[in-house]
Amino acid sequence: MASKDSGFVSQAVRLVFDVANGRSALSKLVPPCLFLLDAVLCALIIWKIPYTEIDWKAYMEQVSQFVSGEHDYTAIKGGTGPLVYPAAHVYTYSVLYYLTDEGKNIFLAQQIFAVLYMATLALVMACYWRAKVPPYVFPLLILSKRLHSVFVLRCFNDCFATFFLWLAIFLFQRRDWTAASIAYSWGLGIKMSLLLVLPAVGVILLLGRGFSDSLKCAMIMLNIQIAIATPFLQENAGGYASKAFELTRQFFFKWTVNWRFVGEEMFLSRPFSLILLAMHGVVLTGFIANKWLKPAGKPLSAIIMPILQFSSPFSPREELVVASRVTPEYVMTTILSANVIGLLFARTLHYQFYSYLAWSTPYLLWRSGAHPIIQYGLWALQEWAWNVFPSTPISSCVVVGVLATTVVLIAFHKDDNAAPVPDSTSNRKNA
Repeated sequence: MASKDSGFVSQAVRLVFDVANGRSALSKLVPPCLFLLDAVLCALIIWKIPYTEIDWKAYMEQVSQFVSGEHDYTAIKGGTGPLVYPAAHVYTYSVLYYLTDEGKNIFLAQQIFAVLYMATLALVMACYWRAKVPPYVFPLLILSKRLHSVFVLRCFNDCFATFFLWLAIFLFQRRDWTAASIAYSWGLGIKMSLLLVLPAVGVILLLGRGFSDSLKCAMIMLNIQIAIATPFLQENAGGYASKAFELTRQFFFKWTVNWRFVGEEMFLSRPFSLILLAMHGVVLTGFIANKWLKPAGKPLSAIIMPILQFSSPFSPREELVVASRVTPEYVMTTILSANVIGLLFARTLHYQFYSYLAWSTPYLLWRSGAHPIIQYGLWALQEWAWNVFPSTPISSCVVVGVLATTVVLIAFHKDDNAAPVPDSTSNRKNA
């Protein structure tokens, strides 16, 4: 009897491990079950937990001035200050302005953001599945207290930017380059935080689409930004550029999540910001040269020089081979690593920035080859640190520490698709 019981237990344990690691027919049921569970959780959060006013009222005040005819960005202001987001933010929240009775129907707004959260989660899960991430990672996608708070209790514009970022990733994975470029550009038009992944988007387009067609996608993105900004550019072009993409903006120390442990004097100093910028550039260049361009099979110099001469660094045959190496896994790893690198060296992070990070970390930790216990442990540390309010020197140190650990782990992970691309000359010789 004891042997039968132990045999049953061992089979049950084996089944659980098979399901968790994607080796069972039941594995495909994990994402939809978690998705439904999270839908119930979102409903309970809206029902039981009071809404917290932070930026919604200011968004509506700013939009009300826009719909009243004000197109000068320097003149549009709200309770939290001037309008500092690009034009797509204004258009997106103008729709919400009318849907929610000029922003007064907060309950409806929360429902809309719950739908937005679930739509984004569906995209995230689809991207993870296409990248062959095992089911045991998926619970981390629905367990974040802070992420639910950002979406359904605060209604931040970062939620829309995050949705379009994941929509772009999904479309890049499907090799729908034009649609992905449009989605990314609209997300960037909501909040310039998506500039952090622009280098990765450029590399993916170059390798996946080829030189000339990647330029066409770049022009599509640029034209979208010009088109949506036209009413504001006509009124005050300088004012729009200085506010919508204000790179010199000074942040308050009291709201920082990541750099509180360095002290206010250091945080506000110009040398500190320059050091972060320089380190960001160095690490980003290292990833481009040693990680992201691996599918090209060529050194960075052999790619940069032809581009500077406005010509393709690849022959037509090389373009086909390189493009075949731009896999769903490559797309996810490249864009999400660029995102985390940017967040690591960001001048400051506020709590709503967790929307860009929460769904990036589980994938990158898995992709790095870290043991599942380490994956869950680092995720738990990150989640704890982002839920400490206000942030403390210890919590901010943990925020930066987990980001840095994630970047280091993915940097030292051995990549696939590193073989050199066979050129036409070698092919003729082999023939």
